[in-house]
Amino acid sequence: MDDLGAILETSGAAAVELAASALAERGAKTLHCANCSEPLIGPYCAVCGQPHDTHRRSLKALLHDLVKDIISFDSRILRTAKALLLAPGELACAFREGRTQRYVPPVRLYLFMTLIFFLTLAASRIAIVQMVPMVTPEKIVVENGQTYAQIPGTKEKFRVPAFLNDSRPHFAVSVNNAVFFAPEGTLHPKVQAAALDDMARRLRAAEAKSDSSLGARILKVTRRTTAELAANPAALNGALTSWIPRALFLLLPLFALLMAAFYWRQRRQFYFVDHLVFSLGFHTFGFALLLAAAGLAQVLPGDVVAWLTVGVLGLYLLLAMRRFYRQNWFWTAAKFATVSTLYLVLFVFPAVIGIFIASVFYG
Repeated sequence: MDDLGAILETSGAAAVELAASALAERGAKTLHCANCSEPLIGPYCAVCGQPHDTHRRSLKALLHDLVKDIISFDSRILRTAKALLLAPGELACAFREGRTQRYVPPVRLYLFMTLIFFLTLAASRIAIVQMVPMVTPEKIVVENGQTYAQIPGTKEKFRVPAFLNDSRPHFAVSVNNAVFFAPEGTLHPKVQAAALDDMARRLRAAEAKSDSSLGARILKVTRRTTAELAANPAALNGALTSWIPRALFLLLPLFALLMAAFYWRQRRQFYFVDHLVFSLGFHTFGFALLLAAAGLAQVLPGDVVAWLTVGVLGLYLLLAMRRFYRQNWFWTAAKFATVSTLYLVLFVFPAVIGIFIASVFYG
């Protein structure tokens, strides 16, 4: 194919030269394209396609071109948005079938949607997630010369530094309550001044140690992050915004590989790039859905929005698989259930854990 393309390109250039020579012999003035310097034999360059008349155009012509480009761009955006939201799998089908001019290219659409998602959240000051700390009073007990912390009403005891065996109140702080898509500054955890003082003392004690082991480092980072979240539940939001796109660039091809594995028998009809475009379309819709969920979370309870989001996303994937891979409903539903489970367990959950770890340690 490369040799054939080279032959066609050479023969095309030769034909242009021959036509230009014939016109010159007849006394016609031969001009050259300002873009590629090839001879012009008409109002458009036969090699690069640029029009001959590109300079000193009237203001009316410039405005006409501007309106034409805007209308053409808008219609393409609207067609793409309609296909993405209302016709699951259509964008991937269009790419596979060669109908590429009707819609925005899949990679560009994905990048555009992620940009809109994060810019909208930043402009509206809506945090992806806020972690609300829970503070529980502790009782300090001494057994066999060792100091332990114990939460009243429980039997579990945790060894603590001996300097905490004093008359000051002590607290156990856990961060296990997450609130999604709430405006920054609206959550104010009620942490007593005594609890903040206790956390500060423990943080100073952890950082004063010269121990450079992994366990000591984890303890320091955990105590520092807990203290930050006690003051600001959205403290991790900036780091999450930075790490989520990086994780998704790994999840996109992994999801495509998963689809390729389940449709291995159709590998002659579906190349890996087809699965990758399908993955791009699905994740692009995911960002659009999360953007809608962020808006709904301002008027509906968070758990209701979460279940709606999961349900709509699952239904979308099922319909997209049915349209794109064109198998019957039984096999589509079976593969949908298996793919969804494996994707969540093997890829999404580890990615979420990794994002939080990276946000805490390298945020």
